[in-house]
Amino acid sequence: MLTPSLEDYLEEIYRFSLSLDTVRVTDISKRLKVALPSVTKALYKLRDECYIKYERYGEIKLTDKGNEFGYYLVARNQLLQEFLALICSKSNFAVEAEAMEHYLSTATIDAIKNLVEFMKGNPSWQLAFKDFMSLQD
Repeated sequence: MLTPSLEDYLEEIYRFSLSLDTVRVTDISKRLKVALPSVTKALYKLRDECYIKYERYGEIKLTDKGNEFGYYLVARNQLLQEFLALICSKSNFAVEAEAMEHYLSTATIDAIKNLVEFMKGNPSWQLAFKDFMSLQD
């Protein structure tokens, strides 16, 4: 089980891997706004847990396990942002999803996923909810 901080590192490595051939320590440092030594320390922990392949000053490569979990982390974040939009939250979806994602159980994430899928599959319910919410303002 990864800490929320290590999940953030893995999520960013996964995102970078989708568009870059080589993920660098400096890329992660800039994106997460953390010092280079903090990134290196996290990379060693992720390597020890078999999520990445990494040697000091070398390339950062996701293992199959890291790729699979990285995909899950990104999908979870996107799901939570979609959920916040569906419930008409007046928040910064990205910030709010980041605050929520590490502290919800898998069962709750699955329940949110079911609700989002239900709402998307039943536009009349979604419209009725939006109408209801507009009356609350």
